[in-house]
Amino acid sequence: MTQYTHDRLLIIDFGSQVTQLIARRLRELNVYCEIHPYQNVTDAFLADLAPKAVILSGGPDSVTREGSPRAPESLWSMGIPVLGICYGQQTMMTQLGGEVRGGKISGGGGTAEFGRAKVSKSANLDLLDGWFSQGDEVVWMSHGDHVAKIAPGFEVYGTSPNAPYAILADASRHFYGVQFHPEVHHTPRGAKLYENFVRIAGFTGDWTMDAYKDIAIEKIRAQVGDKQVICGLSGGVDSSVTAALLHEAIGDQLTCVFVDHGLLRKDEAEDVVAMFRDNMNLKVIYADEKELFLGELEGQSDPETKRKIIGSLFIDVFQKYANQIEGAEFLAQGTLYPDVIESVSFSGGPSVTIKSHHNVGGLPEKMGLKLVEPLRELFKDEVRALGRELGLPASFIGRHPFPGPGLAIRCPGEITRAKLDILREADAVYIDQIRKHGLYDEIWQAFVAILPVRTVGVMGDGRTYDFACALRAVTSVDGMTADYYPFSHEFLGETATRIINEVPGINRVTYDITSKPPGTIEWE
Repeated sequence: MTQYTHDRLLIIDFGSQVTQLIARRLRELNVYCEIHPYQNVTDAFLADLAPKAVILSGGPDSVTREGSPRAPESLWSMGIPVLGICYGQQTMMTQLGGEVRGGKISGGGGTAEFGRAKVSKSANLDLLDGWFSQGDEVVWMSHGDHVAKIAPGFEVYGTSPNAPYAILADASRHFYGVQFHPEVHHTPRGAKLYENFVRIAGFTGDWTMDAYKDIAIEKIRAQVGDKQVICGLSGGVDSSVTAALLHEAIGDQLTCVFVDHGLLRKDEAEDVVAMFRDNMNLKVIYADEKELFLGELEGQSDPETKRKIIGSLFIDVFQKYANQIEGAEFLAQGTLYPDVIESVSFSGGPSVTIKSHHNVGGLPEKMGLKLVEPLRELFKDEVRALGRELGLPASFIGRHPFPGPGLAIRCPGEITRAKLDILREADAVYIDQIRKHGLYDEIWQAFVAILPVRTVGVMGDGRTYDFACALRAVTSVDGMTADYYPFSHEFLGETATRIINEVPGINRVTYDITSKPPGTIEWE
């Protein structure tokens, strides 16, 4: 097997809420990085990983507190560049002989700074190439403690009104510390600092999806050998790319199981099966289980009850079909890197809930299968790039997220076959409108929810008493927070007219302008 070793950057996580954004900025520069909680980063771990550079994240603790987190002492003698951000800067100073004093958070009466601030340049520094070309730089501060005395060998390269040591560096050792957060969009030119840092560290930008595809294929072949693999195929981006990658690696050793639970969008089952079975020549078992799922869901109105019914039935159905595949020893899942990160808490232990994108939670244990997770090092945008490398059509790569419970959670209140049919038609018109206006790729997710109320209307010369529906469209980076999409009134009016005219059973259309938080993206 060809050995491929890409340059690696380690992010030591001290508990910041935005640590993942650091990784995303680096991946955008074609730099491979890993996030690990500080407790897991021992001297032995560092030696084994052998990173080319290290970034110390921010965090909620105070370095003035006895027993607060620290970087491993061996880091400072490895001869590699280190960038400390906020808390990371403060532990760097503390560990290398400087001093940090408590501010408002830790009760020390020192200087604190929250929100936007302006940083002024004090001296030239390689990390700051391209910065300060038009004067002071706007940055995002969020700190209570502050550096009161810099460590030996360090100099000041930038200051803000409440942070006299906003940018510090020991240029000879390539140790850098910034009090602000360059990873957030509130620091408009923060990406340039990361670009400079990885250039200083000598990264060549060798983390590409073309290279990843070849190595992933070799890894899959080495792991699987001549055994059979099953994959739960939903038609979403993650499962589609997983299936395409596995098929390229092991061909007809792969069997996909597509479960139609009767809660899919219009023509979705036909589109997915046609692409993978007919166009890509994958072995796909089409499991038509609509009657089973809808029979169990008929009349159910509680959101959690719906989810539990769907999840339990999915496991039973998937196992039934998987048992028909002789010699299957592996289960493929589209686990992504954010899922891996979230499966390890800041304290280094398992989180309360580990995401499952394929609704097969518990199956590996029940069936005695080993997992194949070829996407577990990737973020969503990298998965889409990999899908393009594998030749998947843009219509699948760019699809909006679709929840595992499907239309069940877009049908608040009692579920009936009639309401689902109305919902499918309304959703199809809405998405068609979005595509016709060229808005699909600007929107993170868009859908229709059919409301559990009927309203009086007038159509022609007659009275109607039909359902109301709500349109939902949001913009987001990762789905954790979201804003509603600002459609024009013309678009909304045109769409409402089409839905009412083309979808029997709906006579009123509303638009949901709730952000997340306080709302969620889905209605249930």
